[in-house]
Amino acid sequence: MAKKPESLNFEESLCELERIVSELEQGDVSLDDALKQFERGIKLVRSSQGKLEQAQQKVAILMADNENAPLTPFLPEG
Repeated sequence: MAKKPESLNFEESLCELERIVSELEQGDVSLDDALKQFERGIKLVRSSQGKLEQAQQKVAILMADNENAPLTPFLPEG
């Protein structure tokens, strides 16, 4: 059974996303399987995006050189 997207690290998520895209691009997947793969891909993307946002927040805090800075939600520009 596949791991939950939240339990994968960023690199594992990216690797699985690449595999899913490759399989879907080949077009040899049934509609039901394609929908399942698409759903899995969306979950992986959302989880990976959250991990990237957390990393960006940590970098911003470290760059601010303030050890006592509270963690706050990171809001990307744009």
